[in-house]
Amino acid sequence: MAYKISDECIMCGACEAECPVSAISEGDGKYVIDADTCVDCGSCENVCPVGAPSAE
Repeated sequence: MAYKISDECIMCGACEAECPVSAISEGDGKYVIDADTCVDCGSCENVCPVGAPSAE
């Protein structure tokens, strides 16, 4: 199951830089994760300072 980024996102970009498959991109007001590309590695969740990414 792919990760999703909640509205808690502060647009810092830490998750995008950490993603090994480039599944994360800047969206409208928060970063978004492409579910088809995400490999559920959890790297984004581990680096986010506000805990916005989570597995759903």
